[in-house]
Amino acid sequence: MPPIAIHLRKQIDPAGRYAPDWPDGIVPARFDPQRHARAARDLLNIAYTPGGGDVIAFQDWWPALVADPEYRPDLCFIVLDIATGQPAGFAQCWSLGFVKDIAIAARWRGRGLGRALMAQVFATFQARGIYEVDLRVAADNPSGAARFYQGLGMVEIGPDGDPI
Repeated sequence: MPPIAIHLRKQIDPAGRYAPDWPDGIVPARFDPQRHARAARDLLNIAYTPGGGDVIAFQDWWPALVADPEYRPDLCFIVLDIATGQPAGFAQCWSLGFVKDIAIAARWRGRGLGRALMAQVFATFQARGIYEVDLRVAADNPSGAARFYQGLGMVEIGPDGDPI
């Protein structure tokens, strides 16, 4: 039986300010598929191994991702650990306001990086005139992801799109 997913939504204030506050030691980078795609999938797989997401081989994930009509490289957000040059966080979104995948490296959790990365996502969609951002998270996600997203103002919605 597949895990039960919770559908969450954030209403973006068209006049709101969603500026990321990057932790010291982090630098956002423009996603370059040649440089970042494999490392991003590796980060997702490490984060999802304990549960809460799909662990998928790069050679299966990448062709399916780029073939999807919702894929846009500018909606892939990567942030790098300045000390190592390795990805510290990654978010991949669909063009219609959906956060498909997000992961933060273990050593960066609890330091504000997830909050900053989501602020970047919200700001990007706001700039595109998209004022609802959705995502799904496994109800039993061991990382406490549902509480994290709710702390960002996301609310659970039902199949009709109304808050639960």
